[in-house]
Amino acid sequence: MEIVYCGHSAFFIKGSKKVFIDPFLSGNPSATISAQDIKECDVVIATHDHPDHLGDAFDICKNTDATFVSQHELVVQAQEMGLKAEGMNIGGTISVNGVKIHMTHALHTTETGHPTGVIVTMDGHAIYHSGDTGLFSDMKLIGEMYKPEVVLLPIGDRYTMGITEAVKAVELVEPTYVIPMHYGTFPIIETDPEEFKNRVGKLAKVIVLKPGEKFEI
Repeated sequence: MEIVYCGHSAFFIKGSKKVFIDPFLSGNPSATISAQDIKECDVVIATHDHPDHLGDAFDICKNTDATFVSQHELVVQAQEMGLKAEGMNIGGTISVNGVKIHMTHALHTTETGHPTGVIVTMDGHAIYHSGDTGLFSDMKLIGEMYKPEVVLLPIGDRYTMGITEAVKAVELVEPTYVIPMHYGTFPIIETDPEEFKNRVGKLAKVIVLKPGEKFEI
């Protein structure tokens, strides 16, 4: 399985199925691909409705016939556009096109619905994308119950966790690998991923990816 970092909080996961999470490409200065470059996709997931997360989700679904997965309120919008969509909510689990998706809580804001995170399970691997969030103690329960092998965590501060909180999140979840996200896209969330890596230490293996790079598990 390949986890391709597309900049900001956008990840394209390629295994037996292709899953795009928070596909913010248009308007993303760090993106190395465009929505038009995505020719095949099975599932597109949006953690919440902010433009830097919902991004090009609807366009990618339209171009590839992928199924859009998100909280109920955003799925209603997708269905009104004629897109294939599966709604869910926090605490629920669904299977779509052979991909298992569990929706978690996140501490953030939205205009529509509620901020979320997701755990994507495919090909024997569980990946936790926390979405935009602050630190919360139930991350320990997420780690205990779902045992994600890879965690995608924001470190950019100001609008999400910063490095200090993200290190604690790693301690709570106890993953094998951590990939930092939601930093450096804009000057206002500039931070040093190498500092995060050093502070995580032996808690987990930190994989720092530049946009366009991939990690294989």
